[in-house]
Amino acid sequence: MSNIVAIVGRPNVGKSTLFNRLTESRKAIVDETAGVTRDRHYGKADWNGKEFTLIDTGGYISGSEDVFEDEIRKQVTIAISEADVLLFVVDVVEGITPMDDEVVKMLRRTKKKVLLVANKVDNNERISHASEFYGFGLGEPYTVSSVSGAGTGDLLDALAECLEKTDEAIEEEVKIPKLAIVGRPNVGKSSLINALLDEERNMVTPIAGTTRDALHTNYNRFGHHFILIDTAGLRKKAKVKEDIEFYSVMRTIKALEECDVCLFMLDATQSFDSQDKSIFHLAEKNRKGIVVLVNKWDLVEKETQTQKEYEDKLREELAPFRDVPILFVSALTKQRILKALDLAKEVYENKQRRISTRKLNDIMIPIIEVQPPQSVKGKHPKIKFITQLPTKNPNFALFCNLPQYINENYARFLEKKFRENFNFTGVPIELIFKQNT
Repeated sequence: MSNIVAIVGRPNVGKSTLFNRLTESRKAIVDETAGVTRDRHYGKADWNGKEFTLIDTGGYISGSEDVFEDEIRKQVTIAISEADVLLFVVDVVEGITPMDDEVVKMLRRTKKKVLLVANKVDNNERISHASEFYGFGLGEPYTVSSVSGAGTGDLLDALAECLEKTDEAIEEEVKIPKLAIVGRPNVGKSSLINALLDEERNMVTPIAGTTRDALHTNYNRFGHHFILIDTAGLRKKAKVKEDIEFYSVMRTIKALEECDVCLFMLDATQSFDSQDKSIFHLAEKNRKGIVVLVNKWDLVEKETQTQKEYEDKLREELAPFRDVPILFVSALTKQRILKALDLAKEVYENKQRRISTRKLNDIMIPIIEVQPPQSVKGKHPKIKFITQLPTKNPNFALFCNLPQYINENYARFLEKKFRENFNFTGVPIELIFKQNT
């Protein structure tokens, strides 16, 4: 189940600052000038075992004839319709304004859960000023300071109560794996599904952006049973100008969050760019299984080492998560497209893999003893016990005396050893260092 949270409100109330605070990033540009946020910003956050995608929307203005503000209005409307929970941000310093009332009218028409956030509460005196927002009829306002972080813990507690649990124990019931085909526009996603189904199920044109929604197809052939999800191509935010394209991006992100394995498609005739990298790491951050498909390989002029050189360069681009299967295909000629499903099935099985505690410790503890963590300021971290956590994704708890002294380089060394000894190809894994009890 996806958890999408949209931050909405009029301009200059601190939405982008709150976005940066909750995602622990500085993705969104923050400025005192109203209307700085025009493109949408997406970030991952988690609280109390609940993971969610946070969307920073532009400031909502009603009745303006400015072309940018008109697009922002449309995209805020779409964000409200697609999100699971809405954070309505108001400014406690300026109080209620006519533009706040316009946003409230829109929120009252939705059935979505709305949390009222009174921002810029930087001192105790301003807490009492937040009482005027009770008049909106949206419940008690959560008083926060996005700049200092004050009050955001209570807000996140309330938000977590509204979201689906994402780190729940593995269920025994059999389900049909979902494969989302993602990538930039016009890399051949719909063509791949048509080739697999051997029919013109999805519209295919040379025009980027033909697919506007996420299309689900039940595929049960050649020993494979999947739900195939054809998604709209993700492009750079600066190019997402139409409101319908913004809708497509949101649906793509939602499909990506809900799937089990991503078939990440690249165009062999084009270079690997920052947008490809963003899509790949979005799937990785969502801890989805990943199979990389290099499409249109039939159009590439080849020499003896062409494929190996391309793959080596690509793995460098995908770093640090290089342990993914890479397959060179052609949706047009159907070259290796069934092999793509074989790999997707293997990755899905890797994602479900459970390693016994005894086997983990028998294999990994000797490796750790030979190459233990480095000492820090005379402190010697020692990992004594390992177990796999009962979660949907491969997560491992490593119990040690000084978990705070385990650095990132050693964690990556251990992840490499995990992958060498257990098959988790195509699957992000997480190592959690815990204090011995």
